[in-house]
Amino acid sequence: MPHATTREPGELVGPRFALFSDVLLLGLSTAIACLPVLTAPAAMSTACAVLERRVRHDETVTVTGYFRALRARLRTGDLLAGAAVVAGGALVLFNALVAGAGLPGAAVFRPALLAAGALLAVVLLRACARPESATSWRQAARAAAYETVRAPRGSVVLLLAVATAAVCAWAYPPLALLVPGPLALAARAVEHSGAGSATPELSRTTTERHR
Repeated sequence: MPHATTREPGELVGPRFALFSDVLLLGLSTAIACLPVLTAPAAMSTACAVLERRVRHDETVTVTGYFRALRARLRTGDLLAGAAVVAGGALVLFNALVAGAGLPGAAVFRPALLAAGALLAVVLLRACARPESATSWRQAARAAAYETVRAPRGSVVLLLAVATAAVCAWAYPPLALLVPGPLALAARAVEHSGAGSATPELSRTTTERHR
């Protein structure tokens, strides 16, 4: 169903600005949902799903609608995924502190650590944008890791999105409450750009599971 590209008589804003405002509202809602930390992967995955419905079916984004969708999909596996993300982040931070304390070979170790952290961020974003994340984070992570390597162009786009979000949040900390929305938009765009198709094996598994 095609979407209008111009304002109707009496409309104050066009559909493109409406999408922009929905992305910002979604970003704020997601940031709030991420506050317990362990819910962060589920919150980002829900943001991608809500944005998918917004773009495909023109469903208005609301705070209550977002949290209703998050509550409906939240499960133990989501909290375990959050714990894994926290553990991975803590490991990267610990190694960064050790490298900064004068670790021998730090000049080589720091770039490698930065590359590993960036790779993990890209894989996590891709996993959140995949439909498998609603039922199995393991399958979503496998598919995301495969696509990160198979489609480097999309991975670079997500890496630039993460870098831009980090710089914006560093320059003006209150923007950190909004960046989850644009990150979800970038992840969804990469997922649907032709670079985010699942492997044949994962696609068959997902199809059989939903029959």
